[in-house]
Amino acid sequence: MGEDNRTSVTEFIFLGLSQDPQTQVLLFFLFLFIYLLTVLGNLLIIVLIHSDPRLHTPMYFFLRNLSFADLCFSTTTVPQVLVHFLVKRKTISFAGCSTQIVVLLLVGCTECALLAVMSYDRYVAVCKPLHYSTIMTHWVCVQLAAGSWASGALVSLVDTTFTLRLPYQGNNVINHFFCEPPALLKLASADTYSTEMAIFAMGVVILLAPVSLILTSYWNIVSTVIQMQSGEGRLKVFSTCGSHLIVVVLFYGSGIFAYMRPNSKIMNEKDKMISVFYTAVTPMLNPIIYSLRNKDVKGALRRITTK
Repeated sequence: MGEDNRTSVTEFIFLGLSQDPQTQVLLFFLFLFIYLLTVLGNLLIIVLIHSDPRLHTPMYFFLRNLSFADLCFSTTTVPQVLVHFLVKRKTISFAGCSTQIVVLLLVGCTECALLAVMSYDRYVAVCKPLHYSTIMTHWVCVQLAAGSWASGALVSLVDTTFTLRLPYQGNNVINHFFCEPPALLKLASADTYSTEMAIFAMGVVILLAPVSLILTSYWNIVSTVIQMQSGEGRLKVFSTCGSHLIVVVLFYGSGIFAYMRPNSKIMNEKDKMISVFYTAVTPMLNPIIYSLRNKDVKGALRRITTK
């Protein structure tokens, strides 16, 4: 299975999520269902927000960016995984692996920043409602979204450069189902300490900093909501914040677990299952939790279907 020890690796072989043929068929249909839900849900959000003027607000501007990032994120890995469930030899070229890492980190890290920006938007809406329109102007929204994509690009550039500059010779079998730095580092033929430190530093910037901002925003939102007179208003905000925090815990928790631990030389089954959460599950949940449950989007859907 491995390449000749003196030559650089030109392709990688994935062990995948399971070696059992029957389990692979079941996983194929499960991942296909998740992927179709992800694509349909996120495309629906993008089309509705674009076509309905009532949804041309800061919150939905960020949600459209999030849905686009989710589409890219899921499409970078899941179609390849689906093909690999149906074939015996699960391979990817070195160039294909490199491209997957670049795109995955770009959209994944952008999503980390976008979720933080969205929590700030909600904080301003709930805690400073009278100043909302003057703080969250269209130009500010464009800058925040552009900053999110730029931060994603920066982290992707740093992590990818440090990961791909290492020599990969000999062993080319990845105990994973797609290419990402933590899995690839286990095959490097040189010391990975500086790369691990670079990835950890980027993790602080793109994982821990946004999580801190999100938790601070929601803490302020909850503190404000508790003082509300309306019980119905309190319930609505708590319901929204609760569902948002579920996504935050799943997405950031799994990301922090994968990217901010000391790099062991063995990729175990638990690591692979954690990766499923941020590559497949949260891109499917985001449109349901952030958009399809609220009355504005339901109203837009009704208007577009009764035209």
